[in-house]
Amino acid sequence: MAGKKIVIAGASGAVGVEFVSVLERLNFPVASLKLCATKRSAGRRLKFRGEEIAIEEMTPNSFKGADIALFSAGSSVSKEYEKHTLDAGCVMIDNSSAFRMREGTPLVVPEINPQDAQAHHGTIANPNCSTIIMLMGVYPLLKKYPVHRLVVSTYQAASGAGWAAMEELKESTRAALDDKPFTPQKMPYPYGFNLFSHNTAIGAEGYNEEEMKMVKETKKILHDDKIAVSATCVRVPVLRAHAESINIEFEKTMPSEDEARRLFAEFPGVRVVDDREKNHFPMPLAASGEFDCFVGRIRKDLSMPDKALNVFIAGDQLLKGAALNAVQIAALL
Repeated sequence: MAGKKIVIAGASGAVGVEFVSVLERLNFPVASLKLCATKRSAGRRLKFRGEEIAIEEMTPNSFKGADIALFSAGSSVSKEYEKHTLDAGCVMIDNSSAFRMREGTPLVVPEINPQDAQAHHGTIANPNCSTIIMLMGVYPLLKKYPVHRLVVSTYQAASGAGWAAMEELKESTRAALDDKPFTPQKMPYPYGFNLFSHNTAIGAEGYNEEEMKMVKETKKILHDDKIAVSATCVRVPVLRAHAESINIEFEKTMPSEDEARRLFAEFPGVRVVDDREKNHFPMPLAASGEFDCFVGRIRKDLSMPDKALNVFIAGDQLLKGAALNAVQIAALL
């Protein structure tokens, strides 16, 4: 693959920093790398392949001459800069929610629907982190055994809300340990030793935006409007890896537990962690910093043993849930 000229938009954020790390860890063919962020972050330096690169203030001209722009700067910034990026002849891979459900914009998990990336018109959307991680725990089985319904409960890390939320988790935990009062700034409630419904708006049906993203994005990625998804999304006091409990109800036949383990083990990007004897299963701490999603607790649903399996998955929100998935999309191009 010829070297690509890459621009990272939002390079100072939690995902932006991981973009740089993932490009290096994957030995991605980078001909040049430009780091962009707000004026406030300009001048800060990030190391890439032994060289320190200064972050520049992002402008409409930042994408001239570039091949691929990796965006993680928020929906409003993505919408503002999309035209500038595409007019420069640069492909935008966007990590925000700005374009995910837009008609004609591919929504891609490379292990699942890589062909969709080739149908882009300049912009490719990176799915929501909880959707990506869930589908990595479903698609290896769904490929062979069609799925009727998914019921998922998420245990979502602070990293999904950025650096500020991660720092607030640390600070609120210290305050709780020291028996000191703490007033949250980023999150709606104290985070240390606590959990609460995902901090997005609740819609008319009683579901928050994160839960509805999982419903809608799953249908688009799988090209299946019939698959039913019921999600409950919760913030838990974990720094950077999401975990999810998934009940998978199949249409007709279903795999045995052993076959499910085999299908997961053979699927790229999934690692089976399922040791009943040692009570050792996927954990956010173990998944943090890892490219693979860890899958375990593979067992029949006793309420419908001939129709459903339960699985538990943990995956790094900043990696497979964001930066890694986006760089893998870039590799498809």
